[in-house]
Amino acid sequence: MKVQDLSLYRFPKNFRGRNVFVVQTWWFVQALFFNLSPQFMYGWRRFLLRLFGARIGAGVILRPSVKVTYPWKVKIGERSWLGDDVVLYSLGEIEIGADTVISQKCYLSAGSHKYNKTAFPIYSEKIRIEDECWLATDVFVACGITVGKGTVVGARSSIFSNLPAGKVCYGSPAKVIRDRSNDDL
Repeated sequence: MKVQDLSLYRFPKNFRGRNVFVVQTWWFVQALFFNLSPQFMYGWRRFLLRLFGARIGAGVILRPSVKVTYPWKVKIGERSWLGDDVVLYSLGEIEIGADTVISQKCYLSAGSHKYNKTAFPIYSEKIRIEDECWLATDVFVACGITVGKGTVVGARSSIFSNLPAGKVCYGSPAKVIRDRSNDDL
């Protein structure tokens, strides 16, 4: 018996959330107008994402190399920053809170496959990064994850389970190291 047979794979109806024409149009717009825009044109990139249904707060900074699969499944709070080469693999919803930093090369994957099923079906689960978080360079976030308010996740960490609020975490898998302190207080 085969453990994986891709001839049985079926893409779920309405999985993308928009028809194929809208999806292809977004990918074209992203490649030509979003990714090729000058670095300082943050407002232009916010506009393009909003045009395709993303909910983007005021003052959000998105670098031109950010990749968004389906913008209509993305919500980003006010004043948040997304660095170079961030990927929002938004097969499911991705919600990023206010005043949150997603540093360069982070990968948020709101979809995966059920490897324990022969047909290898695709599925999605919402990712939630709450307010005032910082995901440092090259953090991977698996689908279905919540990172609690004010949590810092160290560079090159992988998050496979929810992380509580107000912590410093790192590793693969990411684990709580200590409480996050604020020297300003």
